[in-house]
Amino acid sequence: MARAGLTADRVTLTGAELADDVGLDHVTMSAVARRLGVKDASLYAHVRNLEDLRGRIALLAADEKTIRIAEAIAGRAGKDALVAYANAYRQYAHDHPGRYTATQIPIQIDPELLARAPGPRRAVELTYSMLRAYALDEPDLTDAVRLLRSTLHGFISLEAAGGFAHARPVEDTWARCLDGLHTLLEHWPAHDDEGEPA
Repeated sequence: MARAGLTADRVTLTGAELADDVGLDHVTMSAVARRLGVKDASLYAHVRNLEDLRGRIALLAADEKTIRIAEAIAGRAGKDALVAYANAYRQYAHDHPGRYTATQIPIQIDPELLARAPGPRRAVELTYSMLRAYALDEPDLTDAVRLLRSTLHGFISLEAAGGFAHARPVEDTWARCLDGLHTLLEHWPAHDDEGEPA
């Protein structure tokens, strides 16, 4: 019998908080149950298994991150929007490292639940919309989205791992990386009709 007050949302939030505290890889059903003060078996009335829980954490994080980015870029365009987007993205990763990690893995969850979740879809729409200000068409737009995500995630991952040991302030490098991204997006390389460099 499900414990009173225990819901899928509460289990998910507890798992997300635990992920931020100890890392997503250390989130287990037993650890979540201990934090909630319940038996492991009580969780299975609300989430199917650990894979399902991690998928739910990813959806929660996608919603939170997308809302934060949307608020940051509202009313902005071009470089201002790019910088606001990147700063909000990075700040979310700093504030919620475990949840951020969950957004970077394939989501293994009930397809119906995934279809109802607005976060992942809205994140894609938001990113494409922000980059359309650079007057990019397909396939360049998708390539630019992949470049943006790779750059931000790569920087954030190296930063989190302590990979920037040089004396130069990381914030200065971050700002210059965003300057470089903006310049590249404004001067995107041309290609022919078959997608090959011109």
